[in-house]
Amino acid sequence: MNTLELEEEKKAKATSKKTINVSGSVALLEILMAEKVDTIFGYPGGAIMPIYDALYDYNEKINHILVRHEQGSIHAAQGYARTSGRVGVVFATSGPGATNLVTGLADAMIDSTPLVCITGQVFAHLLGTDAFQETDVVNITTPVTKWNYQITDATEIPSVLAKAFYIAKSGRPGPVLIDITKNAQIQKFDFEGYTTCNHIRSYRPKPIVREEYVVEAARLINEAKKPFVIFGQGVILGSAEKEFQNFIEKGGLPAAWTILGLSALATDHPLNVGMLGMHGNYGPNVLTNDCDVLIAVGMRFDDRVTGRLDKYAKQAKIIHLDIDPSEIDKNVKTTVPVWGDCKETLPLLTKLIDKKSHEKWLQKFEELKERETEACFKKDLTPTSDALSMGEVINLLNELTDGNAVIVSDVGQHQMVACRYAKFKKSRSNVTSGGLGTMGFGLPAAIGAKFGAPERTVIAVIGDGGFQMTLQELGTIMQNNVDVKIVILNNEFLGMVRQWQELFNERRYSFTDIQSPDFVALAASYHINGKRVSKRDQLKSSLKEMLDSDGAHLLEVIVGKEHNVFPMVPQGCSVSEIRLS
Repeated sequence: MNTLELEEEKKAKATSKKTINVSGSVALLEILMAEKVDTIFGYPGGAIMPIYDALYDYNEKINHILVRHEQGSIHAAQGYARTSGRVGVVFATSGPGATNLVTGLADAMIDSTPLVCITGQVFAHLLGTDAFQETDVVNITTPVTKWNYQITDATEIPSVLAKAFYIAKSGRPGPVLIDITKNAQIQKFDFEGYTTCNHIRSYRPKPIVREEYVVEAARLINEAKKPFVIFGQGVILGSAEKEFQNFIEKGGLPAAWTILGLSALATDHPLNVGMLGMHGNYGPNVLTNDCDVLIAVGMRFDDRVTGRLDKYAKQAKIIHLDIDPSEIDKNVKTTVPVWGDCKETLPLLTKLIDKKSHEKWLQKFEELKERETEACFKKDLTPTSDALSMGEVINLLNELTDGNAVIVSDVGQHQMVACRYAKFKKSRSNVTSGGLGTMGFGLPAAIGAKFGAPERTVIAVIGDGGFQMTLQELGTIMQNNVDVKIVILNNEFLGMVRQWQELFNERRYSFTDIQSPDFVALAASYHINGKRVSKRDQLKSSLKEMLDSDGAHLLEVIVGKEHNVFPMVPQGCSVSEIRLS
């Protein structure tokens, strides 16, 4: 086709582009369909009513999940995004509806979860008048969003939504909030169709890869006698699981994960040496302060991973691969920064590194694993005491699911146990609240995770404290027939805080003894089958019954009241000062 014919074709397409006169609300829903949004989590209210009225006619095109609290909607959207790899979408009304999203926005921001949250707002002429349910949601959410914007004119909706989806999912992902005044939802305008956004001036989602830094990083890795890789969620967010595996296998590099990096590499991979951090595995923590080159991939050197920064890996040269330049040198001084998307930078690095095995170095990890097995694994996974342990529950789930389930954990002792002992064969299998540590995350996130991966078994592992923060979402499960398996590990305590009170506050258990309702009866009131188990000889069969059941099922497991999670790096200590007991 010649140049003239191409121009004619462009003109014909432009002429045939359909213009329709619609309300801002209808345009919004057309845009969501163009972005291939299949699920929305939300809760209606006065200021977003025009959008919900328009949604009535899209009921068969877009699946809307009515939650029981706006915090439930955003955590569900997080779970959806984490298992599907797509942008989670949330609807909420103004005032309390919008402010109820703040915890989830903060959680999504620190855990780099792509969300687009649409909030209704009062009429534009009422802004600043303290009108009913008016809140300055833009200023409230500025610190906990990647971008936010208030629309007061319907004609802005197409361009702003295009930017919102682009910003949410590009580069280092994150949450975006778009606040739409009621007049803009009602206002009609000539909607000329939707064009996705792929560029914003002054916004560079991916830094330019500096080849000289890749070359220098490869040189350090090739010279290393004791190289050690630590990887985070950046591998998953970049869809770079295969590139990462090729990298460590060629270099024979032992690799350990942060809790958000868990499942990027199969847990039974011979180079996977375990979990980093405060309750991580013994070997990875101790040998962080023994390696000569530390290669960080898609992780941010969180304080729970590093312990005392002035005692962290001071002997090692640090290579840091990250898409976000602001993370480089933020907490740990880097010897060589490798900016860029790890899906692009890892193959460049793999090409330049030598094929090695580092057998003696890997043996050190094995030796320390044996020490941890004697001190912790045996006690946690095959206890001899009468009380059930959280570890044996997770161990049996591994056996029954063969490492193929999605495990969504809440926050607390059970979270650390689940992350330590869960086995995964597939990526995007571990969903938890990492940076913010939000109790109440687990149940709604599991609902979203199931919608994001409907073909997979989704198991929510939750403590008795965290479950009571968002248990109203059992109503969401009931109304939408969500096939989620719920395991409540009940120790009748706010377990993690109690552990700290035992170890560092002389057992002064200040307000950590928590009473709970009859969880099984509660589930029954929502027409969800449930069971309680406290005996070891009933545990495996009860877990199997739960997994084999049709639809949602709740299993309450009564575990030891004062069991602790070890190993543990006490606050204020270095990672090499990790305690086995």
